[in-house]
Amino acid sequence: MTIVYDRVALIGLGLIASSMHWAIKRAGLAGEVTGYARSSETRDTAREIGLCDRVCESAIEAVKDADLVVLCVPVGAMEAVAKEIAPYLKTGATVTDVGSVKKAVIDAVAPHIPADVHFIPSHPLAGTEHSGPRSGFAELYDNRWWLIVPAEGADVAAVAKLRALCEGMGANVDEMNAEHHDLVLAVTSHTPHLIAYTMVGVADDLRRVSESEVIKYSASGFRDFTRIAASDPTMWRDVFLNNKEATLEILGRFTEELFALQRAIRTGDGEHLHDYFTHTRAIRRGIIEAGQDTDAPNFGRAPGPVKGES
Repeated sequence: MTIVYDRVALIGLGLIASSMHWAIKRAGLAGEVTGYARSSETRDTAREIGLCDRVCESAIEAVKDADLVVLCVPVGAMEAVAKEIAPYLKTGATVTDVGSVKKAVIDAVAPHIPADVHFIPSHPLAGTEHSGPRSGFAELYDNRWWLIVPAEGADVAAVAKLRALCEGMGANVDEMNAEHHDLVLAVTSHTPHLIAYTMVGVADDLRRVSESEVIKYSASGFRDFTRIAASDPTMWRDVFLNNKEATLEILGRFTEELFALQRAIRTGDGEHLHDYFTHTRAIRRGIIEAGQDTDAPNFGRAPGPVKGES
């Protein structure tokens, strides 16, 4: 076990920060982990479950003498937090974030970071539909990608150190620029979430299908939509408001594809549908071959309890 940072400060104590703490402790990557959450209830919960070596009463207290500060708050709250902690950051420290959008975060945070502090944005491509301090677990980042988005001229040693921490937590690490990151995530995460929210909303609006029937007869496709649509609403509101350009571009492309499929169904063009589904099926195989999901039945989920069992 090799310590990468003597002290790591986690600002925000939800799923991502909680999982970071447990993964850091599992691998012995930091001497001390401090934490802060705006909600006193969250701070109390963190203390109760042993999340962080010290749960602080302010962000300023948490970042004092920290070698790495991780902003684990919603994208819309990043600027206010950066402005608050900036005067108290240690010379030579690194600040990173875990936001799902990068260009907007850089625009909001970078102007407040002192010249003697390294700001290296990043984004772990890992998560569940659960949130809060109790939702974290050490294995969340195992074999998942963690994208680092350093600015041009970023300190090479500081980037390497952050990479070492991410890899130590079990992640695969890659680097890319902010614009490319936001476009890629609009395809792989943001637009799929928006579609899931929409599909669940459509089902709710169908007055001829009662709520009990939608729930009772949910097939796996709709269940997967509801799992995605259960994600944290504050986080996803901020994602869409801060990645408008890329999300709207991908939504436009999605709409074009949808119109083509509508036309094929309307005209009975079975060949087009078969070719299209064959192509998309191959993409699913590629994801499994890349180790980013399992081909186990029901996506590897444990079966639910048998009727009559608790």
